Amino acid sequence: MKKILLALMFTLLSLTLVASETKNEKKVLTVGMELAYPPFEMSDKNGTPQGVSVDFAKALGKYLGREVVIENTAWSGLIPSLKTGRIDLIISSMTITKERQRSINFSIPYAQSSLAILANKNSGIQNIDDLDKAGKKVAVKKGSTGHVYVSKNFKNAEVLVFDKENACVLEVVQGKVDGFLYDQLTIYKNHVQHKDTTVALLKSFQKDFEHWGVAINKKDVELKKKVDEFIKKAKEDGTFAKFAKTHLTEAKATFDELNIPFFF
Repeated sequence: MKKILLALMFTLLSLTLVASETKNEKKVLTVGMELAYPPFEMSDKNGTPQGVSVDFAKALGKYLGREVVIENTAWSGLIPSLKTGRIDLIISSMTITKERQRSINFSIPYAQSSLAILANKNSGIQNIDDLDKAGKKVAVKKGSTGHVYVSKNFKNAEVLVFDKENACVLEVVQGKVDGFLYDQLTIYKNHVQHKDTTVALLKSFQKDFEHWGVAINKKDVELKKKVDEFIKKAKEDGTFAKFAKTHLTEAKATFDELNIPFFF
């Protein structure tokens, strides 16, 4: 009889431990981002994730009561990782598009942006029409909204597609292409690093702003609801303004000077 009772107690204890471990596992919020996009997603010299999106993910985790783990993932692998459940969310400066919404959900927008041009200083490029001319070359990052834009709108320029943002910038710096299309803040940041060889054309040439959102698996309806709640709260209580002050002070001053609507 004692042996039976001991066996039952051991079984109950084992089940309790398993349930506890499962509960703890659920508390971990795995956030996918490509750590190659400063000042939003990047890592320091020791490989520690840093940037606006990292601070955002940590604040969201605190709000949800979940430990945050950043999963550094190549851009092309982010959505597949979300759909297969390898990650819970994507916070990686991802634009909300109809095409992406076919397979994943997005939170309400947390930021707005627009495409801009990083032009070589000797290219003579002053606007988007100057770039789409015979004999001109434009660099785009594969799968980006800049890539989508030129695919739909460019008729004359030669389009070169690269996997990495840095490769596109290098092509401009070295004068191998005339311009690079990407979001305004990234164009601003790269121009600051290469003032001698580039010009930043930051004013929007698009009819509408692009909006960034947190990407969420379509099955995680409750998680989307909580993320939306956090974004609303963060906009109201100054959390996003704090991110901007920490990481984007100089950029905001430049945008204000040019009378360009800012990111947050």
